[in-house]
Amino acid sequence: TYDFISQPQHHRHCTHNITMSKESTKDPKEELVDDDDADDDDEEEEAGDDGEAGDASAAKKKKKKKKKKKKKAVNGSSTNNLVNGTPTNKAQGRFLNEGSFTDYYVAHGQTEPPTIPVSNLFKGEDTPSSPLPPFPTGEIQHHPLESNSHRISSEELRHNERLSANLYSKLRHASEVHRQVRHYAQSFIQPGIKLVDMCERLEECNRNLVQEKGLERGIGFPTGCSINHVAAHYTPNCGDNTVLQYDDVMKVDFGTQIDGRIIDCAWTVSFNPRYDPLLEAVKEATNAGIRAAGIDVRLCDVGESVQEVMESYEVELDGKTYPVKCIRNLNGHSIGPYQIHAGKSVPIVKTDDVTKMEEGEIFAIETFGTTGRGYIVEDMECSHYMKNFDCPHIPLRIPRSKKLLAHINNTFGTLAFCRRWLERDDGGSFTVNGAKGKQEKYMGALKNLCDVGIIQPYPPLVDVKGSYTAQYEHTLILRPTCKEILSRGDDF
Repeated sequence: TYDFISQPQHHRHCTHNITMSKESTKDPKEELVDDDDADDDDEEEEAGDDGEAGDASAAKKKKKKKKKKKKKAVNGSSTNNLVNGTPTNKAQGRFLNEGSFTDYYVAHGQTEPPTIPVSNLFKGEDTPSSPLPPFPTGEIQHHPLESNSHRISSEELRHNERLSANLYSKLRHASEVHRQVRHYAQSFIQPGIKLVDMCERLEECNRNLVQEKGLERGIGFPTGCSINHVAAHYTPNCGDNTVLQYDDVMKVDFGTQIDGRIIDCAWTVSFNPRYDPLLEAVKEATNAGIRAAGIDVRLCDVGESVQEVMESYEVELDGKTYPVKCIRNLNGHSIGPYQIHAGKSVPIVKTDDVTKMEEGEIFAIETFGTTGRGYIVEDMECSHYMKNFDCPHIPLRIPRSKKLLAHINNTFGTLAFCRRWLERDDGGSFTVNGAKGKQEKYMGALKNLCDVGIIQPYPPLVDVKGSYTAQYEHTLILRPTCKEILSRGDDF
């Protein structure tokens, strides 16, 4: 997602219990059994008194073999039975980092394809006694500026971080879900796939790994899959049969949230190597923006760093050379609880905005590059919608509008949603609505909610036709002692 600065201001604010056989003379390690097996042992000892010790011994060995098979059968459902594998599927996407594997998660005990909730693979602050490892920490970078040098070794600031351990755990949980889902997506996104199938497959994996539970945890916002000159905010509506082509440049942008803490991360998919300079320009510009960000850094300085890198690239297409331009009216943004755009915009060009980043803030650092004019406008059929965060109470007269608004409040709150979700049997959340959440004949009610200012539509944002746009994005938090790039993975 992004902060679209052409919008009006008010729219900018998405154990086993172990016993030992008493009369055993064998090695104790061979006699560890469950309580149920211990009962069976007693029966076998009685059988031995009747002269049937040989049969009982054979039955006992048979039971031990069955126990081993049972362990394999429930692999993944218990923390004691997780099996760490070796990643083997090397990522094939353009400009994914060397050494990236789409099945990296099997090293953490995940299945392929991923089906085990991430909370079963790692522990959070709410389960300190769990034998599992903690959620992975993101990439750590020091804050820029000489005035921040004391933060590295400050014991007081470290204590402040320990007080925020629960927040960091939720963010890392959501980040790991995002990493596993996008790595899985990188394994099946290929030319010829229908975009609606791609989105539904990705989103279903997202729901499973995060253990979707309404507003408590789930998808942060609809999966964006904007193609070519469409820069952002496109996801297929029902009936849209658009197919991904070899020569397309697609931006994949989706989010995950735990207790409203949203991870916003995106990358660009292409198959034709002729677009490599465009992807490289945007990827490096995003990394430059991340390096420039930090406590007390002015937003204009981040934008200047991004622009300097982005506009040093050019792309040759069909014998013509195009300079890579920043899309100047698209920005990164701060993120708040259940608020994808929390007020601060991070420009990707040099501006006069001297607003400073502050300790504890969460930002989505994202950049957009284009071979077009470098300025986007709204166009095409709308699919993205979101309830305005600071929307006051507005009386409604139309019953259908009241019903739809109640559904949106209960299912999405102030998180972004799309028409495709309203038309699911669960209406966007099985936990909230069961299989009876599908919205019927809702377009008039949705338009009414938009007209009165309760819901804000977010149509696709496009550059000139024939141009190509790319996007890379990461979410970071400005911790007291450092900045943590939460969504960083081995892929980008």
